Amino acid sequence: MEISAAGRLEVRITAADVGKRVSVRRLCDPGSPTAKFTDTVGVLTSWDDGVLLITRKDGQSVRIPESALVAGKTVPAAPARRRGPAATYEELARVSARAWQPIESERLGGWELRAAAQGTPRAAHPRGAVAGRRVGFTRRANSVLPLGDPGLPLDAALRAVRRWYGERGLPAYVQTATGAAGTQELLCAELERRGWRREVTSELWIGALAPVADRAEGDEVVLSRTADATWLSRYQRKGVSEVALRVLGSGPSVWFATVPGAGGGAPAAIGRCVVDGRWAGFAAVEVDPEQRRRGLATAVMAALARRALDEGASAAWLQVEADNAGARALYTGLGFAAHHAYHHYREPDDTGDADLRRGPS
Repeated sequence: MEISAAGRLEVRITAADVGKRVSVRRLCDPGSPTAKFTDTVGVLTSWDDGVLLITRKDGQSVRIPESALVAGKTVPAAPARRRGPAATYEELARVSARAWQPIESERLGGWELRAAAQGTPRAAHPRGAVAGRRVGFTRRANSVLPLGDPGLPLDAALRAVRRWYGERGLPAYVQTATGAAGTQELLCAELERRGWRREVTSELWIGALAPVADRAEGDEVVLSRTADATWLSRYQRKGVSEVALRVLGSGPSVWFATVPGAGGGAPAAIGRCVVDGRWAGFAAVEVDPEQRRRGLATAVMAALARRALDEGASAAWLQVEADNAGARALYTGLGFAAHHAYHHYREPDDTGDADLRRGPS
């Protein structure tokens, strides 16, 4: 924290620092016997009416009364990784998007509107029935990827987004990220201010590819270019449609791994990998619950990593949910670490049909 020449803590941030990464100290429950200091680090996303809003790396927003501030200062971006690959948020966002490609997409300035399902058009739904519409196969392929300026004021852009998804019978989602240089803490705050709800938060982890390939030989792993019926029988999403199969098979160079099950039944383990230049993206690594702790997930990833190395990749990425302790332990052991958190914000329940019909202003 900032300390003056006289040895006192000082608040050295103002409303002019909105958008910058800051570190603040506040006094919680002043005057109480349990009063204590709490530190918060994140992006200052607003400072209005005597209240600061700071978005932390995990995307959680913290409201801090200005009167509770004890000290504060701007701080540099999080330090670069000391090991493993270096990568920007935008590079990873584009690589991960190419690994789950939509069936259709449309540009709105620097935003990409993506859809991989066809639901019931909005006109067939009563006002306020957003919650009943289909999400589509994976939010990643059915959400806006906002990399850059939409070319419209934000409210007009969001109306255009909601109209586009409404025409396809889908709820509107915006995918955002926090916790790295160039991520979208300010956009997250603006969406929340407009009533958009954060439904899903996960993390994107990266690591070097060679250490993964050097793990167990995995002679039992079978690699294929397609997700056949046997592979799909282990996949957690049941009843996969033709649209889902197209998304699963999308990407520059896609590989599916299978560890055959006993007696020709469902596989003991599966996995998917998309090779894209220097990157290999892992997904759908799943193991039969009765076969866990036998190293099958590691064997699947090692076999896919070796194939990716043969195609010229050197770095790897994957996505993991915060509450998946088993997966996080596995990936940590393989040398992965979190790069940033990403979130999916869903449009408010009130569809605002009148605004949608008017179009962007």
